[in-house]
Parts: sequence; structure tokens; C-alpha cells
Amino acid sequence: MAGTITEKILDRHILEGERIRGAEVALHIDNTLTQDATGTMAYLQFEAIGMDRVQTQFSVSFVDHNTLQTDYKNADDHRFLQSIAQRYGIYFSRPGNGICHQLFLERFARPGNTLIGSDSHTPTAGGIGCFAMGAGGLDVACAMAGAPFRIKYPQIVGVRLIGKLQPWVSAKDVILEVLRRIDVKGGVGKVLEYCGEGVKTLSVTDRATITNMGTETGCTTSIFPSDEITKAFMESQGRAEQWVELLPDADAVYDEIIEIDLDRLEPMIALPHSPGNVKTVREVGKIKVDQVSIGSCTNSSLRDLKIVANALKGRTVHAGLHATISPGSRQVVEHLVESGEYLELVRAGVRIMENACGPCIGMGCAPSSGAVSVRTFNRNFKGRSGTADADVYLASPEVAVATAINGYLFDPRELGAFPEIQMPDQYLVNDNMILKPLPQQEASAVEIIRGPNIAPLPVFSPLDDTLAGKVLIKVEDNITTDHIMPAGAKILPLRSNIPEISKYVFEAVDSQFYHTAKECSGGFIVGGENYGQGSSREHAALAPKYLGVKAVIVKSFARIHLANLINFGIVPLTFVNPEDYDRIDKLDELEIEIGNLKGNCTLHNRTKGVTIELTHTLSPLDAEILKAGGKLPWIKKVMEERKQSYE
Repeated sequence: MAGTITEKILDRHILEGERIRGAEVALHIDNTLTQDATGTMAYLQFEAIGMDRVQTQFSVSFVDHNTLQTDYKNADDHRFLQSIAQRYGIYFSRPGNGICHQLFLERFARPGNTLIGSDSHTPTAGGIGCFAMGAGGLDVACAMAGAPFRIKYPQIVGVRLIGKLQPWVSAKDVILEVLRRIDVKGGVGKVLEYCGEGVKTLSVTDRATITNMGTETGCTTSIFPSDEITKAFMESQGRAEQWVELLPDADAVYDEIIEIDLDRLEPMIALPHSPGNVKTVREVGKIKVDQVSIGSCTNSSLRDLKIVANALKGRTVHAGLHATISPGSRQVVEHLVESGEYLELVRAGVRIMENACGPCIGMGCAPSSGAVSVRTFNRNFKGRSGTADADVYLASPEVAVATAINGYLFDPRELGAFPEIQMPDQYLVNDNMILKPLPQQEASAVEIIRGPNIAPLPVFSPLDDTLAGKVLIKVEDNITTDHIMPAGAKILPLRSNIPEISKYVFEAVDSQFYHTAKECSGGFIVGGENYGQGSSREHAALAPKYLGVKAVIVKSFARIHLANLINFGIVPLTFVNPEDYDRIDKLDELEIEIGNLKGNCTLHNRTKGVTIELTHTLSPLDAEILKAGGKLPWIKKVMEERKQSYE
């Protein structure tokens, strides 16, 4: 049967289910990745499952988020993660080595493999032809234990690229154009598969920029072919033997086609406070800018920083702003040093940050109050930068560097000739900051190091047939996981301590939420469309669960957050009639009959005396997991039953 790239990979990895759009399938997962902000909890969960070693082809643990060490907490987590990796047979990328997605692309990603990562931008690896998905940490822990990962079989959208990008227009503008067309929930339930002659004009890191930020559409993942360009990239990274060709068949059929003429694209920008609020730079005009930040897992590749360095040659960052650069990896830095381009960055007055996520997650470099910040990142949610009243714009490195030079939002096409850059035929490969898995016998003797900030996992009970309590908060459309569980230098170090981090749930939306939840002994959350978009952080489900949240009732959910709610025993329900959202208010007393979750549920609003019908998209297995109290108690039970059947 003719097939798309997506169908070819999924067909080889489906363990249960069929190739039917919207039907649940269970996938074998080849690889996993974690980063330190989500990984600590994922590995605590893996320990709790009780396996002696990871069961994947390989798994990788990266340290790239919590690298700002203002006290012992992050440092303790890093020691824990290193000892866990040595104990359970996991690759460990040490602090300072680089950003997980850039590093995975350079050193680990394989065409045709399946990958899940405890970070929503894991689809970056789709740039090399890997079917890569973001997931909650518990799903990653289960995959490391050998369990399949379940998704709804997606619709496959062919994004047909024709033509070639013009000077000063880059891959970031391609994905901003996609977001301009379909916005932040237009990809839900879909894979964005790139095809067409224009694909051949894009490098692997160009492709990775596009698949990285495709996450902001809500899609399951994004993917490019594995072709001669992919082969050349892998050869240059010393990984030629891992390359396989992966192309769509000539008569492959897509559920939908989006066509983009690369010749006609121009520099784009996402306005505050959504990645989907996209216009051309020309339309927005020359607004004053206070900060420019270049980097993140979207735009920190060698190609991107070479463009920036050469555009800055002989120039100085404008006196009215400050500019920062966060390189994606040590490999990128080594090349910039070797070529002398690093010197151009230093001479121009750019603040060069660590090879880490940094400003993208509010970990340093927060803008000044009321500032305008132009960033090459993938998210500009309100307050994410660390400054509540800052206006953050998302743009390409070309737009960012032109803006840094001029002091206001600037169309880079006005800078003059496009810099000529020379990419290496062979990359400098130095894996001395990646610790390889220990042999089984040595690994078994490793002592796991736990600091005082690493708290035991909470234990959750099975669900009753009827849930009762008050509405703790009512929120609007497009609530992000940043709204629910903020990041930043103050809160991220608490990711391994659920009792402490739970004090910050919904802090920016309702500063009294924690106290309300405690006073009411838990209850319900009511929300609008696309609830839980953004980061894969499972703490946005785990911390509310710890506070006693029993169900979330909304108009629609974002994919990863929906899965995380199920994983932690919070019932995800949607209104049959969306207008019923207006019939519930904060502190209303609710009673919801969920029964065995095999059909619709009935909500009784005791305060208002109304009855509301609710529905859900739960599979029978989802219902079983929820009723057990979440995925961790469920999988422990399954593993124990399997063990007993072998004895």
C-alpha cells in the first residue's frame, strides 16, 4: 500500500490497533529523552515501577533547563540524575553540554525511529526523519520500562513546499507562516508532514527549526523526509551507518494539503502573547525594542549563529537595547571559536550565555518592566520571560540580529547583502561530556544520590463513582501549562518536590488558588478551549492532583495535557454543549456521576440547581487507568501481574 512517511513509520511500530484515523494505537518506542526540569520526576516514577534497567534501544538524560544554581536544589537534582543514569543504563549529557533537542539532533536522532521525550519540543528530531513526540514524564518512564505509548492515529497533513527561500528569509519564517494559517490549535490530532521540491532546499537544522516550533500548532508531531541532505548531515556528524532513506511514495495520499511558496515568504514575527499571532515584519513596522535574545532549541544551531555573527561583523549592538545569545551545544561553540566568528559576537557586545535553555524558560535574562523583547524562541506566553508586563515577539535570527543592530524592529532585507557563510563538511565531534551507560553488573552497584529537595512521590487512591466538591477556579480559552504551573528561576528548582511546587499552581492567574484548594479539600477546574496548551510539564497535572483536583471540565483539551491528566487520575471532561460553560461559576458546589467512565457523565450544579451533560474521549484503557488512581498504580499492578504469571 502506498504510504506517507508517517504511515510507514507507524506501520512498523504499532503493537495494538489499526491504521484508522482517530482510533487509538499502541506504539513501540525506540528511544526516550528527558531534561532536568521534567526528568527528575520521570526517573522517580521509573524507580517506582520497579524495573532494573531501561528497556528501550537507548534513552538519554540531558541537563539543560535548571542550570542557574542559586542554591543546592538544582545541583542536587543533577547529581541525582547522573547517578540514576549510571544505575539504569541511560546516556547522560552533563551540564554545559547543550540543549537537549539540539544535542539529540546532532548525536542521537535516527530516521525512522520512534521517540518520546518529557519536553513538548521533542518533535525537533522530526527534522531528521524521526517520529518524535512530546509526552509527560510518566509516559516516558513507562516507555523506558518497555510499555507502549498510546496515541490517537493522526490525520496526516502534507505541507507542500515549493520554491526556495530568498536572502534574509529563513526556516523560522516557514513555521511562522504555518502558524499564521492554522494558529495554535489547528494541528490538534494531526501530523504535519513536509513534502515537495522545496524540502530539498532546506538543511537538517532548518528542518529541525520547523518541526520544533510545529509543536505550537498543537500537532502530534512534525516530520521531514530522510533524504540525501539527511545522509550528508549524518555523515558530517560521524553517524553515516545510522542513516536510512525514508521518503513518501509518489502516490501517497494526505488528508489535507497546505502549500507554501518559499519564494514568496518574507520575514515574519509573532506578536504578544501567542505564537499564532503572526504578521510580517513589514506590517508591524519599526517599533522600539529593549532586548533581543537569540537561541533556544528553535534557533541555536551553527547555521543560525553564523548568520548572526557575520551580520554583526564590524558593528556594535545598539545602545538602546541589550542582546543575548544562547548557543545550542558545545559543538556549535567550538566551531564558532575555530572559525573566528565567536570573536565577532564578543566584539559586537552580545551577552553570550551558557549552552542551555536559559531565557526561553525565564531562567535568567528577564526583560525590564514594560519592555519589548524580540526573541528567536518558540513561545511568547504572557509572563513566561519572567517579566509579567513585558511584550515578547518571536522572530528569526535574521530579524533578531537586524533589530539588535538598529534598536527597533527591523526588516533584515534592509541590512544589505546577505552574509555568505561556510558550513563544515565534517563537524567537530567530541562526546566527552556524554556519559555512556554502564554495563549491567557495574550499574547494579551504583548508589543513587538524593538531596533533601527530592521528595517522595505522592500516593493517590482509586476514584469513586461520584466526585463532589467546589469549583476552585474558572479560566478562559488557551490556558497554557505556564499558567497552570509556572516555570522560572524561583519555581523550576522545586520540580522534584511536589508539596512545595504545588504552592505555585495558577499563581499568575489566581494567587489564592493554593489556599482555596486547601480550604475546600480539593475540587474542580473549569476552563475554555485548548486547555493545557504549551509545555509537556506533567507538574501542571501532578501538582493540582496533589491539591485534590478531581476533574477538569473544559470545552477542549490540548493533547499532552489531556494525557497527563489521565496519568495522574484527574478526570478530563468536556461540555457536550459548550454554552454550558456559562452555567458554572467559581465556588459552585458540583457533583459529577462518572461511574465506570464508559459513557457520558452527568454534572449536578447544586448551587445553581442545574444539570449538565459532560462527555470525554477516554478509551476503555484510559478509564481503567483513571479508576485505578492514575498510570503509576495501574502499571505497577500490571507489572506485578505479569511477574506472577511468569512464576
